[in-house]
Amino acid sequence: MSFAKRLEEVRGGFERSFWVANISEIFERLAYYGSFASLANYLRESLNFPTEQTGTLTGIFGGMVWFLAIFGGAVADRLGFRRALSLAYFVLTAAYFLLGSIGAPWLAPVRNLMPLGLFVGFILILPALGISLVKPSVVGTTARASRENVRSLGYSIYYTMVNIGGASGPLAASFARRYLGAGKIFLVASLAVFFMFFVVLIFFREPRKETESAQPTIREVVRNFCVVLGNYKLVLPTLLVAGALWIFSSHFQFAVPFWLWIVLLAIALAGISRFMWFLVIFTGYWIVFWQQWIMLPVYLHNYVNKNLDVELVLVTDGIVVITCTILVNHLTQKIPAFRAVILGTLITGLSWLVLALHPSMGGAIGAIFVLAIGEIVHQPRYYEYISRLAPRGQQGTYMGFAFLPLGIGSLIGGWFGGRILHHFGEVQNRPQFAWYIITGVGVLTALLLWVYDRIVRPPDA
Repeated sequence: MSFAKRLEEVRGGFERSFWVANISEIFERLAYYGSFASLANYLRESLNFPTEQTGTLTGIFGGMVWFLAIFGGAVADRLGFRRALSLAYFVLTAAYFLLGSIGAPWLAPVRNLMPLGLFVGFILILPALGISLVKPSVVGTTARASRENVRSLGYSIYYTMVNIGGASGPLAASFARRYLGAGKIFLVASLAVFFMFFVVLIFFREPRKETESAQPTIREVVRNFCVVLGNYKLVLPTLLVAGALWIFSSHFQFAVPFWLWIVLLAIALAGISRFMWFLVIFTGYWIVFWQQWIMLPVYLHNYVNKNLDVELVLVTDGIVVITCTILVNHLTQKIPAFRAVILGTLITGLSWLVLALHPSMGGAIGAIFVLAIGEIVHQPRYYEYISRLAPRGQQGTYMGFAFLPLGIGSLIGGWFGGRILHHFGEVQNRPQFAWYIITGVGVLTALLLWVYDRIVRPPDA
């Protein structure tokens, strides 16, 4: 096929809704990662949260997105993509505006009604409500608004837009902090998604429905979760008790006995399926990965250079993913799927040694560069492995819960990162040791994955 004919296919192969949805994804990712890049230091320096609570709150912001995304597809399918996207960008506009206005005098009457940590935690959950609708709506529009002969190209365009937005977000945060002031990126993010609200209302048209598999309902999502969980009658009550203890102990400042956590953990692990065992182990990868957004900004400002442009450092991950994905995937394509997952986990875990040994801006950039290489190595093979691990006929169900480790890893990683940075930085005055602990988590995760693969292998391994 000639280049001119292929170009003509591309020009006519996508409906207008495809371009509207995917361009809006750039702004949604810019707003999210721009806010994420500045959030930790905003909480620590502008709102005066202690290091431990800063980590926990930042982890909530990153984690809730991936939990609610499980249900977002069912809601978006019921609402229709146009209404879902409009609602999502309206919610995101309000959420980022509130996040940037936490210290504003006009919010004081509401802010004073509850503990500040609880108030901020509630606001940090709001963006997840919007993002959980954006993702399935944009992906669904990409499928419906693309002709069959260019659909694979459509998904490539979608992933490119995501990466462009992800790389642009920290860059926008850097400019906003330097030229507008600390915390102003949240107002910039609010304006960006507010603009997308009008773009969707004016230019987006509901794409045609084809003979595609329907999104599961919320009831089906809950039932599927019980299927992949294992003995849910044992596991769910245990998790609810553990969650309630964690929330109350965090906000009312009382210590839960360590032995009780061990007992609850043992009960929960005894009832979960082999698939959930894999997800629980792989959560360790994301505990390590999310530290670039949770612990790194505070560490660089407090222990390297107060004036260092942290947001600019965080651009590294997006740039490496955009420029190196094709090359790294080519070099690792012959590695078996699970070995690639283990290798990527190990590379990401070891990445933080660069910063531990060289506590500087260059060390931070080097650490994120290595971390991003590990991300590229494991990411596509992770989904390949899950598709093989799932029982016959349940691949869709299992893939729907592949994002759980991202959310759990962010929540635990925020709590864990904040505490070890406080302990080694503020108590022992040896902040670089925190990165050795994070590295240990990464190496331990890789080891546990190796042991898991020896015990539990997919039928076609």
